[in-house]
Amino acid sequence: MSGTPTHRPRQVHLAAQLPGIHNVTVWSDPRSESQIAIESFVRLARTAERGKFDFFFLAEGLRLREHRCRIYDLDIAGRPENLTMLAALAAVTTHLGLAATVNATFNEPYEVARRFATLDRLSGGRAAWNVVTSHDAFTGENFRRGGFLPEADRYGRAAEFLSVARTLWDSWADGDLRADAAAGEFVRAGAGRFAHHGPHFDIAGRFTTPPGPQGHPVVIQSGESDAGREFAASDADVVFSKHNRLGPARDFYRDVKRRLARYGRAPDELKILPTANAVVADTDEEAVAYAREIGRGLVSPQTAIAHLEAVWGRDLSGYDPDGPLPDVEPEDDAHFLKGHSVFRRGRAGTARKWRELAEERGLSIRELVIEVGGRPTFVGSPRTVADAIDHFVRTEGADGFVLVPHLTPGGLDDVVDRVVPLLQEKGVFREDYTGTTLRDHLGLPAGARNPNEEKENTA
Repeated sequence: MSGTPTHRPRQVHLAAQLPGIHNVTVWSDPRSESQIAIESFVRLARTAERGKFDFFFLAEGLRLREHRCRIYDLDIAGRPENLTMLAALAAVTTHLGLAATVNATFNEPYEVARRFATLDRLSGGRAAWNVVTSHDAFTGENFRRGGFLPEADRYGRAAEFLSVARTLWDSWADGDLRADAAAGEFVRAGAGRFAHHGPHFDIAGRFTTPPGPQGHPVVIQSGESDAGREFAASDADVVFSKHNRLGPARDFYRDVKRRLARYGRAPDELKILPTANAVVADTDEEAVAYAREIGRGLVSPQTAIAHLEAVWGRDLSGYDPDGPLPDVEPEDDAHFLKGHSVFRRGRAGTARKWRELAEERGLSIRELVIEVGGRPTFVGSPRTVADAIDHFVRTEGADGFVLVPHLTPGGLDDVVDRVVPLLQEKGVFREDYTGTTLRDHLGLPAGARNPNEEKENTA
């Protein structure tokens, strides 16, 4: 006799990010260790793998930021190059996915495709690429290109860049690498042959590196604009979202997921993962107090003024960070904080919203900056945090989270040791890895084809 059917609850996906850009790590805390030594990367990656996380992510900045034409030294700097570091981590982990930001504006498809195919092979199928674009001449100066690419074209180049990379990965077929001593043939005659002719890239030749076990590395995207959301729906496997408050997160989730159907994709073929952080203590009250301490560590008085200047576009150094917002209006000048994308658009609207929030809640400059950018997402006892994460995913605010610890390298320990077991108890998080590749962890289909080419061939 068959029993009552049971429905498996929505599963939570978790990833970890070692902070590398923005003021998201309290590097001045005495418990904080090196931000650039390999030992810190190894410890955090191994902690994430112990917690059965899907992947470990490294963001990237391509130029040292400047504030008032001087190096902006309130955030950490000197981070090693992503793919080199992940190649080293592939040797000290066994299941954890390895994700890196690599810019599609200041690189070439052949080089990037080869490096990701290599990482996927080194790691046994655990590579992921966060495809980003760059808009500004300030970053472009490092590449002697300045503002060579109009901002309106950057997603077009990125989409073509990704299509070319997939063409290169697909240029090797199963069995092309023969190593047949009897026949004297190491590779088949057609192995690696490719050709692409488009508005941004016109290349043809032979690709040197057979793809890794995933076929295509997992593709991540993080655009918030309409063009970015469309790019994610058509080409990405994972979307990084900035929406970690439930209302806006649900709106973003519904909008991006509904776009998938026009590309013949099912909702589960794209995972939406907001960045988030968690503050865990024995009780909710202790966690709230600790979160307040962390917020003040993340937003120093200097950081508060620098962020306000980035929005107001004018010198605010004479204002008290623990006093009220300035009574002057913003100016149209985006040069106070260069290389920082957070405050680049809609600054007049941002200033208006900030002023309204500060007046409504009686916030000082520093309290306001903490509220809008430094407030932890999940705060409470292990049970409170586990319930909140489960509720967020169960009510379709996200498919999971990329957790950014406030301390390097030990900031993830409480989540792994105290929150993950409760998610496992709820049946919403894996007890152990059931596959070997990152696509296995994320429940994604194999990436062994170029979807854009297939559409062209079947049209």
